[in-house]
Amino acid sequence: MNLTKKKNSSPARSRRDVRDIWADSPWYVRTAIYVLLFLFAMFVLPSDGVKSFMSPETDWVTTLWDPIGLYILLALGLNIVVGQAGLLDLGYVAFFAIGAYSVGVLGKIHHWGFWYTVVAALLIAAVSGILLGAPTLRLRGDYLAIVTLGFGEIIRIVARNTDAIGGSQGIEGLPRPPAMFGLDFENLLDAKPFYYLVLVMIALVIIISVRLNQSRVGRAWTAIREDEDAAELMGVPTFKFKLLAFFIGAMIGGLAGTGQMGGVQGYIQPENFTFILSATILVCVVFGGSGNIPGVILGAFIIAWLPERFRFIQEYRTMAFGVVLVAMMILRPEGLLPSRQRKAEMKEGAGTLGAMGGEVAGPDTEASVEVTK
Repeated sequence: MNLTKKKNSSPARSRRDVRDIWADSPWYVRTAIYVLLFLFAMFVLPSDGVKSFMSPETDWVTTLWDPIGLYILLALGLNIVVGQAGLLDLGYVAFFAIGAYSVGVLGKIHHWGFWYTVVAALLIAAVSGILLGAPTLRLRGDYLAIVTLGFGEIIRIVARNTDAIGGSQGIEGLPRPPAMFGLDFENLLDAKPFYYLVLVMIALVIIISVRLNQSRVGRAWTAIREDEDAAELMGVPTFKFKLLAFFIGAMIGGLAGTGQMGGVQGYIQPENFTFILSATILVCVVFGGSGNIPGVILGAFIIAWLPERFRFIQEYRTMAFGVVLVAMMILRPEGLLPSRQRKAEMKEGAGTLGAMGGEVAGPDTEASVEVTK
């Protein structure tokens, strides 16, 4: 009897109870907590008291804006494709580049206003997601990963070799957001307006992601991620929902490009959009907990913040960063804050990223039995 009580009072049991309480709490309680978290991010996180610990050697507000805000926004978009729909995308940086270059071409060359370029860039990035997904989403696993990786490199190489959009020199002097609510985006010495802009973008993407996850679309993505063949046999139009995941993910990637790279920094070049950025954003999703929005945000925050925090050890900070990632994947492969569903999939050996063949074999799975034999 005592052993049973000890089991029920374990930390894992307590975490499950907290999650159940959160799921069963009224909507207005959850909304109030969301508002408090947003206010904390707006007023407390960029304060000087936080800076002294989080980023003693760099400007903390600038770090919050870029790279932390950038990584969170991109990770939330990739999480829809990888974490919710289970489609491994290794070329997600392409949509980021498309959004940034759309602002560059329309704003600098054709002299469009900033907000018009944002809307146009979102549409262009979303259409690019459809154009990529329509012929390729019949593929699965590593084949889909290779195609998306090639797409990301093609976009970068085309940008580098097209003189009409700046070639290898890129585009500079891009339009910035107009002044609003007392925020001056022309003063690059003050990073707070840019941080507030990306914070609003993150909040909007979170709302969209939560609503999608709780809808019929989210349930269809879950079915596709767990077993695409079974989902199709049960009547789920898998291709349509996979294409929708690419569409929405591409739009969020384009949003990051318009607000972060193209419209705020005022300068873009092809080398800003290399494969390593796609890989890093994928690490954010897996590190935090694929499919779980709070986990993805936490993972992106840590991945972006750690190199800045350990800047004092200079060239060794990259090695320390790698050691942390390797240790994390060994000790907690499901991520920092995995959802209960994804954690169960990992335990059962079905915790794949797009069925890439990276199944994690548990002690009772067929894979482990075959290896033992």
